[in-house]
Amino acid sequence: MIRFGIAALGLVALTGAIATHQPATAGSESPKIAASAHLYDIYCAQCHGVQRNGKGVNTVGLSVQPRDHSDTAGMSSLPRDQMIKAISEGGGSVNKSALMPAWSAVLSKEQIEDMADYLIYVCKCGTAQ
Repeated sequence: MIRFGIAALGLVALTGAIATHQPATAGSESPKIAASAHLYDIYCAQCHGVQRNGKGVNTVGLSVQPRDHSDTAGMSSLPRDQMIKAISEGGGSVNKSALMPAWSAVLSKEQIEDMADYLIYVCKCGTAQ
């Protein structure tokens, strides 16, 4: 009976955490930002984290930690073209971690460009195109 109570309490806590998770959009943003936030949650958050801080669930044991997309100083040094190339062709294409996969077979060119704009939005490091 105690185990059931502990399991139920854990389930309630997990449900609350999922319910309170908000992607890095304010809800009233452009449709492209909202769509990119959704794609980020599906494809990127496992490594880059639901808070976009590089602390995703798949980072345990990685020799190179994923980039913190919420870091204004770190992200502002990246040109948009380099972000697009990294997303399209993988981290190795821009001399970053080879563990970052290429997404060009999964995302369209427009989605990749919108994702770069979304990352600029998330880091608050400039004006997206």
